Amino acid sequence: MTGRALREAFHREYLTFFEQAERTRRWNVFTDIDWGRLAGHDPDPGLVLCAETFCGVEMYLPDYLRAHLDLMRGDYGRAWFAANWGYEEAKHSLVLREYLRRSGARSETQLHDYADAVLARRWEPPYGDGRRMTIYGALQELTTFVIYRKQRGWADRHGDPVLPEVYRLVARDEMAHSRFYLRMIRLHLAEDRAGTLADLAYVLRTFRMPAEDLLPDYDTRVEVMRAAGIDRSVFLTEVVLPLLRELGLTRHDLPRVPAQAATEIPGPPGLLTAAGSAG
Repeated sequence: MTGRALREAFHREYLTFFEQAERTRRWNVFTDIDWGRLAGHDPDPGLVLCAETFCGVEMYLPDYLRAHLDLMRGDYGRAWFAANWGYEEAKHSLVLREYLRRSGARSETQLHDYADAVLARRWEPPYGDGRRMTIYGALQELTTFVIYRKQRGWADRHGDPVLPEVYRLVARDEMAHSRFYLRMIRLHLAEDRAGTLADLAYVLRTFRMPAEDLLPDYDTRVEVMRAAGIDRSVFLTEVVLPLLRELGLTRHDLPRVPAQAATEIPGPPGLLTAAGSAG
């Protein structure tokens, strides 16, 4: 497949993604959440801290978009996807912020102070290559979907009147994003199987979620998130193995990555510490 043919294939996949999103997945922060149900509700502090953490991760949207658009310039299908992705992720940040504000868990001053602390740091892309960033995107989005699904169950068990629906909507978006990235990876595999498998092995070995190096009070936040039941084994069984299955692969298909590759982006995957946590 030539470079132009690959770009055309990416564009066709984006059109499919966009059409499905327009027809079946669009939602409104202000009308599709029954915010009135928060009246008189005393939110659980652990759920609040997690929602604030996820809101913080979403605040790096300008950095994420800058990296995506710089890498994908000239590939309009994927650049257009990045713009659409940014719109949807902006809603995720907004809906979580609205929950924190409308529930009374955080004041406007606290939210602004938190944003200032978060945005004092800049997120940099972990890879300078478009194919590796596509693989990273698939992993990151699927991991986020699993986190939100677990958080939805936790919020249900605590009787929160709004958070389960918030997490249902944002998790649905994250799964759609992951599936788009998976389709991109399949196209890369068809074009250059050996190179794509090598990149897949490398990203799996060095993958980290953004929050660990960026968010204030990370250690405290991750301890609370362990209560949601997300640990390192969940990352393997509910993210890595399903992703490989969707691509028609097993771990045995992946080439061995030199040990020094793991030190290029030090530490375990994202929020997944050796003892386990959300990721």
